[in-house]
Amino acid sequence: MTKTKVAIVDDHAILRQGLKVLLGEMQQMDIVIEAANGQEFIDHLQHITPDLAIVDINMPVMKGDEAIRRAKLMCPHLKVVVLSMNREEQFFKTMNELGVDGYIIKEADYDELERAITTVMKGGKYFSQELLLSMVNNRQPTTLVILTEREKEILRYLCLGLSTAEIADKLLIGVRTVEKHRSEMLLRTGSPNAISLVVFAIKNGLVEI
Repeated sequence: MTKTKVAIVDDHAILRQGLKVLLGEMQQMDIVIEAANGQEFIDHLQHITPDLAIVDINMPVMKGDEAIRRAKLMCPHLKVVVLSMNREEQFFKTMNELGVDGYIIKEADYDELERAITTVMKGGKYFSQELLLSMVNNRQPTTLVILTEREKEILRYLCLGLSTAEIADKLLIGVRTVEKHRSEMLLRTGSPNAISLVVFAIKNGLVEI
């Protein structure tokens, strides 16, 4: 089986080493890039293309958000999981706009890191449960949207980070049916993408997580 090529981008050497140890316990992971800042990461991308990048945001020389923006232009299929201490919704939205695939809090344990990586490599989106709960506790409803029970089921699985195929399998329906429901919910909530839809759902109490 082909190994997943991983880049670790963080200015703290101890954290990079810790991630290497954790990833070493996962099967089929190959660390191909280690970078202490965004510029080093971008320089490495000139010579090798990883499948997954685990990126800190607050780094010297070039911050993580700019590095992610450039990396996504250079490697459109690159999956990015952000590690951060920031729990603010606006920061989360900024990461969403950059096309980040996963977002976990730095205090996350091994199990959550593994779930995040597994989810994004399957084509899903992963959001730290702590971050989601923080949004729930601070939510301020904005718009009244009524969803069908089927839409609520699909939306709940989206919040859990499942891919379209996984949701279809869970609900015993077709992939196109899931895509149709998701498109309708995006339109009705004014959400540009799935992550924005998840944020909308949490803020308005449309699903329980």
